[in-house]
Amino acid sequence: MTSELIIATILRETGITGVHTHFRQLGQYLERKGRPATLVTSFSWGGPLIGPVFGLRLILERFSGSANVWWYRHWHEVFLYRALRRRLAAVDDCVVYAQCPLSARAALRARRGPHQRVVMAVHLRISQADEWADKGQIPRDGRTYRAIRALERDVIPRVDGLVYVSSWAREALTGWLPEAAAVPSAVIDNFLAPLEVTARPEPIGDLVTIGNLEAVKNHRYLLQILAEANRAGFAYTLDIFGEGVLKPELEQQAKSAGLAGQVRLHGFQPDARDRLPGYRAYVHASYSESSSFAIIEAMAAGLPIVAGDTGPLTELFDEGVEGRFWPLDDPGRAARVLIGLLTNEAARSVAAAAARARFRRDFDAEVIAPRLLSFVLGVGAEPSRAP
Repeated sequence: MTSELIIATILRETGITGVHTHFRQLGQYLERKGRPATLVTSFSWGGPLIGPVFGLRLILERFSGSANVWWYRHWHEVFLYRALRRRLAAVDDCVVYAQCPLSARAALRARRGPHQRVVMAVHLRISQADEWADKGQIPRDGRTYRAIRALERDVIPRVDGLVYVSSWAREALTGWLPEAAAVPSAVIDNFLAPLEVTARPEPIGDLVTIGNLEAVKNHRYLLQILAEANRAGFAYTLDIFGEGVLKPELEQQAKSAGLAGQVRLHGFQPDARDRLPGYRAYVHASYSESSSFAIIEAMAAGLPIVAGDTGPLTELFDEGVEGRFWPLDDPGRAARVLIGLLTNEAARSVAAAAARARFRRDFDAEVIAPRLLSFVLGVGAEPSRAP
């Protein structure tokens, strides 16, 4: 692999999103192999300007979600473009691995020629417009929504390659943007370094879930399932790792449903992954994902998975093998699925072992990262420069 790899993102270097995990795991893999990538973010340029420019969002957010989103997107792209322009002026042949359409447009504008290729990771749940709308920040089909879609319609067909983190993500994007199908692409699963468990962990609780406390993650439904399990005579604990605007609502829901002693909201914990082996099962109720690092982390820890049969989740594990699928519209039936797994220790142990084996086969960084790098560094390269 001769081309320099530059990872471009509008996000901060550290954070808790799946996108952060994706580029962090790639960077760590390359570090282990003695070939580090360069990470360029919107915060790589700007110095003292960063605080006042990005801080104004806090004021805009109080008055207009659409203005807040526009400000966020505009200035993060401007700062990333300037940082990339400075970096790309110092290198020749390279690949910019952009983590979103805004990052891709900044890279296309900053590059000095086709020898500096741009490959975009498709982390999208259909479109970033839909993600902002799901958060309640912009009206669906409003002016800002349409502008984001227009940007994606312009940028995505112009990149040199696309990396889809699931087959579902590819179908979701090409379903509304058929031009994307003409771009060289590959479906390559997310990946993680293995979690080394050297001793049998101390039991922590029954159930665990990891994810930002926002509507799309559907934590409220998990509490409804626990309440139904209680009514059936099974009181399970649930530990939730994540921060977000729904925390007060979830605390009140747990109290009202008589779950205050069973549900523990831990907020963001950087070592949450290390705690996973102390639980009996991982539960997931999100109804919109492009993939799920949380499920992959749980499988690495050897936990059986219980999640909705939606989107790309069926690509991560199989019913009756590594876990169980439960309905996302019937908490009573979902509770019965959960109880059926947890009351049969032999079946739970078999699913746990299968989950760990599935991780090693399909999501281990040592297995998947070389595939990603082969595609990203090889797409559009001259034969003499191919890895």
